[in-house]
Amino acid sequence: MKYGESTFDLLYLLFAIVAGCLILRRARNKTEKQMGLATLILGCGDAFHLVPRVMNYFMQADLTAALGVGKLVTSITMTVFYVLLFFIWRGYYQEAGHKNTAVVVGALAILRIALCLFPQNGWLENSSDVTWGIIRNVPFVALGAVICWLYFQKRSADACFRPLWIYILLSFLFYIPVAVAAGLLPILGMLMLPKTICYILMIVAFLRAVGKKA
Repeated sequence: MKYGESTFDLLYLLFAIVAGCLILRRARNKTEKQMGLATLILGCGDAFHLVPRVMNYFMQADLTAALGVGKLVTSITMTVFYVLLFFIWRGYYQEAGHKNTAVVVGALAILRIALCLFPQNGWLENSSDVTWGIIRNVPFVALGAVICWLYFQKRSADACFRPLWIYILLSFLFYIPVAVAAGLLPILGMLMLPKTICYILMIVAFLRAVGKKA
């Protein structure tokens, strides 16, 4: 189990970081640069959580604080990733304006990050408090719902991004049980595997979009 999960996690991180660099190198415009930046933020942010997790399998040291802080960093970078998905949507589909939507996205992201910074989350103790797991994820789920709806509306407009709304929806369906109740039922942590696969598929969509001929 530990070898399989560790191998998957490390290969995912390597793929995300290399793909992010590749997308930035190939980017021809601001929107494609945002795709590369979003991919790098996703990969580097997840590294703060996944690397200590892998180390915890093979080391005797107490990595409680590292695991908790890693979750905090990942919580923030995932939020930034979804904000970037909004700007990618706006640029990719040439949707000018949407100021009200931008305000909602920004407000939900700020609220989510602010809630993550509350000491009651107990990051240094790698706490699994269910109450705060719910509180900090309410604005995050709302943010994901907004982004999912935007891509759903454009599902017929482009082949590269057509299934993106499905990946977003599934990633949240897999993530919510883990974020809220994995501390009480550790087996739920297995849902992080299909969640990560959803992120991989999003990155593949970015690679396809950047690889299209102008």
